Amino acid sequence: MVKPPHRPRGALANPAGRFETTERPAENDGWWQDDDLPPLRTTVTCDTSRSIITKNESPDIPFDRSINPYRGCEHGCVYCYARPTHNYLGLSAGLDFETQLFAKPDAARLLDAELRRPGYHCQPMAIGTNTDPYQPIERDRQIMRALLQVLAAFRHPVTITTKSALVLRDIDILAPMAAQGLASVALSITSLDGDLARRLEPRAHQPARRLAAIKGLAAAGIPATVMMAPVIPALTDSEMENILSAAAAAGARRAGWILLRLPHQTKELFDQWLTHHRPRQRDHVLSLIRQARGGKLNQSEFGQRFAGGGAYVDMFRQRFRLTCRKLGLNQEQGAGPRTDLFGPPPRRGDQLAFDLAP
Repeated sequence: MVKPPHRPRGALANPAGRFETTERPAENDGWWQDDDLPPLRTTVTCDTSRSIITKNESPDIPFDRSINPYRGCEHGCVYCYARPTHNYLGLSAGLDFETQLFAKPDAARLLDAELRRPGYHCQPMAIGTNTDPYQPIERDRQIMRALLQVLAAFRHPVTITTKSALVLRDIDILAPMAAQGLASVALSITSLDGDLARRLEPRAHQPARRLAAIKGLAAAGIPATVMMAPVIPALTDSEMENILSAAAAAGARRAGWILLRLPHQTKELFDQWLTHHRPRQRDHVLSLIRQARGGKLNQSEFGQRFAGGGAYVDMFRQRFRLTCRKLGLNQEQGAGPRTDLFGPPPRRGDQLAFDLAP
């Protein structure tokens, strides 16, 4: 295998997308040296989508609509199941996914228009389910912040998933929404080992900063969840009790987990990562994944793709349940995000409604 030419990045290669008819493998023919390559820069292109809300009917997912402010993710998590979506753009699931990004500058305007459509039925909006809305370019682009301002104006419930402490920037919007039962945030923590996290998720915030984000959210009255996502057998699964304990101490109320998913090219990218970074553990990791995935490295069937099955999953599920009970996580019985407060705010020039009630 060619020595990885670009660091710090998650993927070690940039294979052609699965819809491409040609492939250009990288080979070192001796005319260049890895250390002489220039840094791999991140590029951002404006996405001209005409709609912003994505609908789904999956029985595995607890929401039916979501928003992705960005396509591609600079965090560069090598295991990310969203990587193959870049193939639809004619790009690679490898380095392209984490360096060639697409931003949606009109997202807030599109959302405002879609929420005002006659017959719109309010249900919680999920953000961060595909790529991270608080990835590094959000600091300057502020597309996520603009979306939250629209959702707050409409009193529309939102659930957020992220690996970034940048979410604390928007506490001024999220705290009032949370006070009305309209907002909650989940921080994804894969490992507490800073070195391992840096290799798995090279441009995401370190675990300590994510725990600090949970603490900051909890202090502001914003319900915080810790997500151990993904659980990587024989690599991060042994940390489960410590992750949940640290998150509970920081103020998390709930916890969840998702077994590692490796769709399409993600399988090869993760295998390359193991071979380079954890060669002694590679066979054990892949063997346990196959045991939990019906002999394969990925399952796409409903009911299996997130949790998997078999003895390994049953054991982990029991450990997780007992640990949550011990720490007091997932004990609250609530009605979920409120949807009864939803209503379009008046726009400049709108005629005021008359209140004819006696």
